Amino acid sequence: PMEPIFRQVPEVDRFFVGAGFPQTNQGIAFLGLQDWEERTRSQQTIVAELQPKIFGGIPGVMAFPLNPPSLGRSALSKPIEIVILTSGEYSELNTVVQSVMAEARQIPGLINMDTDLKLNKPQIEIQLARDKTAAVGAQVDAIGRILETLLGGRNVTTFKQNGKEYDVVVQVSDSARSSPTDITHIFVRGENGKMIPLSNLVTLQEGVAPRELNHFNQLRAAKITASLAPGVDQGAILDQLESIVREKMAPGMQIDFDGESREFKQSGAEVVFTFILALLFIYLVLAAQFESFVSPFIIMLSVPLSIAGGLAFLYMAGGSLNIYSQVGLITLIGLITKHGILIVEFANQRMADGQDRFEAVLEAAVLRLRPI
Repeated sequence: PMEPIFRQVPEVDRFFVGAGFPQTNQGIAFLGLQDWEERTRSQQTIVAELQPKIFGGIPGVMAFPLNPPSLGRSALSKPIEIVILTSGEYSELNTVVQSVMAEARQIPGLINMDTDLKLNKPQIEIQLARDKTAAVGAQVDAIGRILETLLGGRNVTTFKQNGKEYDVVVQVSDSARSSPTDITHIFVRGENGKMIPLSNLVTLQEGVAPRELNHFNQLRAAKITASLAPGVDQGAILDQLESIVREKMAPGMQIDFDGESREFKQSGAEVVFTFILALLFIYLVLAAQFESFVSPFIIMLSVPLSIAGGLAFLYMAGGSLNIYSQVGLITLIGLITKHGILIVEFANQRMADGQDRFEAVLEAAVLRLRPI
């Protein structure tokens, strides 16, 4: 059902769809876009167009588009990763997770929400009647190996042909193991070599089981992940989601973060401290260089203006305040300070040559008027 949707996007140059990875009930698709000069829309715009078509738009399928993350992160990582931990039962944890997700879906800008705790994986439990098995002389371990071989496949040998080696796999054909009732066609060897229908010795019970059970910091855990719409502030979304989790979680549960969210939370206070420390360090270095406390103060006055301009253009460009933009703002401080040093130094030299202060400042500013 995904391929017709992909073909409707004119910018898609090629795509690959794979099923059964990383779990048997999951799949993954990769879309390759045309070169920049051959298209007018960005990949963010294309993702925003695909979002409503594939997330909830295909019956029985939960799918969502993701932009490849930067800095070598996993292709499946998301900017929002919040972890709920408990020492209790997974069923209780699942109840809290579903309640949190139901309310969090109402947060504007929070999209592609999912969790790694899924307790609804279909399974078939085969229960062996040991008394009947013993009565007909069949071996329990032999029955287990037969089921493993015929349903799951077993490499029994290899053969060579034209200089290449191939595995020989014993397994029932796909058409003969597509339904639970197909197990009635399997026979096991009983006493005196007599073939016994396996259906006489086992009963089948359909049910559900967890897809996977994860731990975090040695506690049972469930991770809630989500993406952000363009221009949405990561910090604000994390605060809202954390508030919902703390309201919903039961006594004894804990909250933590992972991935990019963890880095954002940990770096928040560190960035503020680094910002203040950088300003102080720059001021002291400039004071030593100019042998004055006034000239460095004049230079540092450009920092608030540059930060305000950077935030304004970040807002107009539809960006958000995240780890990368915070690093960019700190870098901007260094660039602005460098330009301020050159302007003040040049103006001081002109005034030392007898030029009027206003004219010296004006000439220095015009001389350094250039884009960063």
